[in-house]
Amino acid sequence: MTNSPGEPPAALIAALVKILRPLIRLLMSHGITLPYLSNLLKAIYVDVAAQDFQLQDKAQTDSRISLITGVHRKDVRRLRSETRSTTPTPNAVSMGAQVIATWVSDKKYVDPNGVPRQLPMRSSSVRKRSFEQLVATVSRQDLRPRVVLDELLRLGIVSVTDDEVVVLEVDAFVPARGFDEKAHYFGQNLRDHIAAAVHNLADEQTSFLERAVSYHGLSDADVAKLKLMAEEQAMDALKAVNTRARQMQRRNQSKPDANHRINFGAYFFAERSVDESDNHD
Repeated sequence: MTNSPGEPPAALIAALVKILRPLIRLLMSHGITLPYLSNLLKAIYVDVAAQDFQLQDKAQTDSRISLITGVHRKDVRRLRSETRSTTPTPNAVSMGAQVIATWVSDKKYVDPNGVPRQLPMRSSSVRKRSFEQLVATVSRQDLRPRVVLDELLRLGIVSVTDDEVVVLEVDAFVPARGFDEKAHYFGQNLRDHIAAAVHNLADEQTSFLERAVSYHGLSDADVAKLKLMAEEQAMDALKAVNTRARQMQRRNQSKPDANHRINFGAYFFAERSVDESDNHD
């Protein structure tokens, strides 16, 4: 299918519809209406145009931003003058992520098979490793280990046995509870996934890892088995990258060019096929 002059690529519009459907479902379930989203999109369009579409050696004017975004010039002027604050990362996210990253990668806290050890709450003459020691290793804020433990318990990240042994329930920081924390990762991970895919569409020379395996014609039992297989193998990859990145981060603390971040993830999704005749081998 060819596009009329001035129209965006039809394949891109089809992809956009696929991306937006689950997002719109989420927005509607939380009372975010089209007018609210429209105002938010205006602000984002203006910000992206101002930051990413500047002409070399020329100031970015309200008129040009209006031209390339379709946002009225009065709205552009208003939005550019407004101070927009960014939502800070929830404290539980940064602390929890650091605790778990250390727990699953530091030789002190994993057994010979690389499995995170169950940790007593406090150290003793017999048991040197403890949850208190782990928190002290990670925290630079002198946080009380009990405060950190209570927060991880709230999020479903850890459990505590009757004899006060702390058990890690997940191998990566994916909160089972806590909307703010889950929403943080929702935004960060989808943003980076989309950014990688956008880069790959725009740049044919270099590409980020962005691959998937897709099959139809599977039973409920098949999906359950593949889900378990995907989770196990993905966690092996995540643990390996986590351990290596943590080593590099420690080594690079004094390097002036250590100013990059990475995000490596994996996902698995299943649903009933819309068209049962559309089967792939």
